[in-house]
Amino acid sequence: MNIRLIKKNEVEIASVVSNKELITNVQSALDLMATVSYEVGSNRIILNKSAVCEDFFDLKTCLAGEILQKFINYQTKIAIIGDFSTYSSKSLKDFIYESNNGKDIFFLSDEDQAIEKLSKV
Repeated sequence: MNIRLIKKNEVEIASVVSNKELITNVQSALDLMATVSYEVGSNRIILNKSAVCEDFFDLKTCLAGEILQKFINYQTKIAIIGDFSTYSSKSLKDFIYESNNGKDIFFLSDEDQAIEKLSKV
């Protein structure tokens, strides 16, 4: 795992790059938040979709809800970047739409969009 710190609008954002899945369950999400906080002191994270297990995107597993609730509880904002057009589930598309209209959790196509969303104070 490689963490790069990005600063925009006086906000520090951690861009996390990994060639393996980092979020596979609630504990791994908590571990990621703790590692990023400890290593770079940021509570805003950009993570590539490939670092998140596929079960996360199957809303029937409830994994997304459980994990994202931890991000909210620990006041950590996250932007997951990648191509989400491959998913056909209407409920997942609605979930992504609602998340993107909030202020804490985003599903975006690239890092530039993620930096823009996460840099808002």
